[in-house]
Amino acid sequence: MTQEMNARHSAFIMRLALGGILLAHGLLKLFVFTIPGTVGFFESLGLPAIVAYLTIFGEIVGGTAIILGLYTRLAAVLSLPILLGAFWTHAGNGWVFSNEGGGWEFPLLLVVIAIAVALNGNGAYAVRKLPVVDSLIPQTLRG
Repeated sequence: MTQEMNARHSAFIMRLALGGILLAHGLLKLFVFTIPGTVGFFESLGLPAIVAYLTIFGEIVGGTAIILGLYTRLAAVLSLPILLGAFWTHAGNGWVFSNEGGGWEFPLLLVVIAIAVALNGNGAYAVRKLPVVDSLIPQTLRG
């Protein structure tokens, strides 16, 4: 494999990892914790209900877009508020995610991965873009 091919496949692997985790967490909130349960948890943190709905939507739609390689950079950038919110939520629980309430190292890792995916873009095996939508998105966030 060439250096360029390695970089494209590495970006693809990072894309699948981030997208898969976002999608899994969104589906967990939807099917296991349920929407009312997720809203209640967010409200217990002092956040308005709309943040719970936006988080579920962002994780499911953003995770799916990242997996497909559809506007990967944009989806990764838009996932940052969700991931920073998760970091904030777990910040007081200590370093290790196995601590009660979950620690902050896993959410921080996801922030770093989202930044890496935003910088690297689609990588290999990506849908990339939909021509109809392209005019609405800045060039730097399309790939």
